[in-house]
Formats: sequence, C-alpha cells, structure tokens
Amino acid sequence: MTTTTISDRQFEIIQAAGRILSASGVSGLTIKNLAHEMKFSESAIYRHFQSKEDIVVAMLGYLAKNMDERLHQVISLQKNPKENLEAIFQNQLSFFSQHPHFVVAVFSDGLMEESQKINTSVLRIMEVKMRYLIPLVKQGQQQGVFISSVAADDLAHIIMGSFRLQMFKWRTSNFTFDIIEKGETLLSNLLKIIQPCE
Repeated sequence: MTTTTISDRQFEIIQAAGRILSASGVSGLTIKNLAHEMKFSESAIYRHFQSKEDIVVAMLGYLAKNMDERLHQVISLQKNPKENLEAIFQNQLSFFSQHPHFVVAVFSDGLMEESQKINTSVLRIMEVKMRYLIPLVKQGQQQGVFISSVAADDLAHIIMGSFRLQMFKWRTSNFTFDIIEKGETLLSNLLKIIQPCE
C-alpha cells in the first residue's frame, strides 16, 4: 500500500495503532485490540487493511511522506546551512512532540524484526532524512560553516544518529522529559562540535 492511497479512515486506524504501540508495545498491537480501541468490529478493520503488518507499513509510509514534505518546505526557505539545520531539528522536534506514537512506531522493540516490509519502511524514513541532511552538510562545509575534516556523509550520520538516540531515550523514558528542550540542547552541543573553531 502506498502512502498516497491512505484514506481518512485508514489514517484514523494507524493513529489508533500508534496509541496501542505506545501503551502496550508490539505484542499489544492486534486486530482485536485495535477494533476495541476504535469501537469497530474486527471485520471493519480488515476492510481497510489486510493485516497488522499492513497497518504498521502504512504508518511508517505516512511518516516518511510527511517528513519528506515537511523537510522540503523547511529547506525551500533557502536559509543558510546552520539555520536550515536548526529549522530541520525544530521541525522534527515539534512534530514528534505532538505525535509521539510515530516515535513509538520507529523504536518499538521487536518491530523491525516483524517483517522485511517493516524493516524496509523504517530504513526509508532514515533515507528521507539523509536526503536532506547530506546536501545541507556539504553546503555548510563549502561555505566554511561546518568542519570539513570529516566527510559530509559521516557528519550527517553523526547528526542523525545523535537525534535518533535522543528520540530513543525519550521513548524509553515513556516521554517523561521535554523533548523540545532536550533536543534544542542537543542541537546546541552538536553545533559546537561541527562548527570550525573561531
């Protein structure tokens, strides 16, 4: 199922699935529990998705598409590389603080082992972000805004890895700290590392 075919009802289902993942983890995400959460019959769920796997894949596909659209809009404002990096971080932090179930979808224990389709969908999300980060880092290096002693691809991986670790810590703490505040602190420290010494 492609992200362009998600109907309003399907979107409601993937949001409900995210809530279940947040509360009960992968083992709790069953068609029976989902039907109960939405006050649907199980057959009504199956009219929209053939399996739990299809629901998770649709959720991850929606996230990849949504991220692509959001980051494209941020980058199209044509700020300088440092401001673009800050804008990407702030956009991502704002989105996930409002939709924590999408963090759960990416970081739920056992989710990536569920199927190759789910694994591929998670990797696609990372690819979307790298598609914006790598050119941004290269531009920053060309302009002397970011250090050039580390390859752009590696620097982008360090930035994304730091962000993902912070989101994972937020997820495993059951969202008990302010992710925007922690994320902005992380960004500030990353900038100290990747900017040339004056």
